[in-house]
Amino acid sequence: MFGYAIRRLLGAIPTLFLIITISFFLMRVAPGGPFDRERTLEAKVLENLNRVFHLDRPVWEQYFYYLGNLFRGDLGPSFIYRDFSVQQLLGNGLPVSVQLGSLALLLAFILGTVLGTIAALRQNGWVDYAVITIATFGITIPNFVVAPVLSLVFGVWLGWLPAGGWDGGSLQHMLLPVITLALPQVAVIARLMRGSMIEALRSDHVRTARAYGLPVRMIVVTHSLRAAALPAVSYLGPAAAALLTGSVVVESIFGLPGVGRYFVQGALNRDYTLVMGTVIIVAVFVVVFNLIVDLLYAALDPRVRYD
Repeated sequence: MFGYAIRRLLGAIPTLFLIITISFFLMRVAPGGPFDRERTLEAKVLENLNRVFHLDRPVWEQYFYYLGNLFRGDLGPSFIYRDFSVQQLLGNGLPVSVQLGSLALLLAFILGTVLGTIAALRQNGWVDYAVITIATFGITIPNFVVAPVLSLVFGVWLGWLPAGGWDGGSLQHMLLPVITLALPQVAVIARLMRGSMIEALRSDHVRTARAYGLPVRMIVVTHSLRAAALPAVSYLGPAAAALLTGSVVVESIFGLPGVGRYFVQGALNRDYTLVMGTVIIVAVFVVVFNLIVDLLYAALDPRVRYD
């Protein structure tokens, strides 16, 4: 298992290199630059800025200069936040996004598993139809609609929770963003769990357990849930990467100091190094969580072996 994990991590290096390369040149191809403003800078000032940040060099030379710094663990200075490096900005924003994403993923997995299992046990009943309806709404309604509605209802009208802000990560300030992030994932996991649980309940070993008169709770928890969880576990890889690196819309609406906010501001301001740093963080999370999912597969399904 350990050897397999090492091989996967080594095999991910070319993928990360390709992502970095494509992202770098796409950023340079996009119109505009980091020092374009409504009021044009003086030619001498612009020339000095381009020289300081090596933007006066050919693109291929900028690329190799960036790679050289990256291999030394330096993501470079921010073009817009002059007093901060990209490491400092991401170091400040990543804990916020990780905290929100972890809670949202945990809530989504638990609630989605429970709802999907209940729907499978009540197949073609009103409970099943209710879960499917709620899941469909959860998938189709985007975050930029859910977030303002929750903020308006619970933050402004009812006054139960803060409508925005962070305040050091208190539970009250995290609750609405976590629910907003978790709702679409709850819907997806519930649908996955419903389908896989129905299939697991129809398997031969479960029919045998029923024939022996085992309680429904034992059949579900001991004999069905482990196999039914495999599709949901496979979905957790990309879902975890997306949640843990923060939602651009949710962080912007609730005014959270996470990675998503820096990504938006960096993209709008053509802050090349900040956008590149965010892309690298997301790519690393995707690789790591997909590896974790594969290892969980082996833990849940004894038929899966990695040599």
